Amino acid sequence: MDSPLTDWEKDVTESPSRWVAEHVQRYVASDGQSGHQWSGVNTLLLTTRGRKTGKLRRTALIYGRDGDRFLVVGSKGGSHKHPAWFLNLRDHPEVHVQVGADKFVAKALTAVGKERSRLWGQMAAIWPEYEQYQKRTSREIPVVLLERI
Repeated sequence: MDSPLTDWEKDVTESPSRWVAEHVQRYVASDGQSGHQWSGVNTLLLTTRGRKTGKLRRTALIYGRDGDRFLVVGSKGGSHKHPAWFLNLRDHPEVHVQVGADKFVAKALTAVGKERSRLWGQMAAIWPEYEQYQKRTSREIPVVLLERI
């Protein structure tokens, strides 16, 4: 019988962005040995369930930590639209996360108010470009907490 984690590894669609898909493939093939570190920051793999198709979709994201929780930012480079992975987890908050070789199921929560401001500061310290991304758009770029289930 398959474990819940194994189920998340079947029939996963990678990011439509070629360089992200290649990053994810290296990460998966090496169990996080290649790809965890990217451009001087740590990355994780996030798998969400498509809100329209129900298909599993995986992407690589820069992450931070807040205690036991992992933090990711839905910047999409400052686009006026949220990234698809963020829209997916709003409808299906149970996600799969891989950090290095560690794989787990998590619940995704969007930070709000003072917590969002505090966490935004932490993430902007990790990747200062987030501040520039926020200036490009009128939408509030979300900070998402990933809590291990």
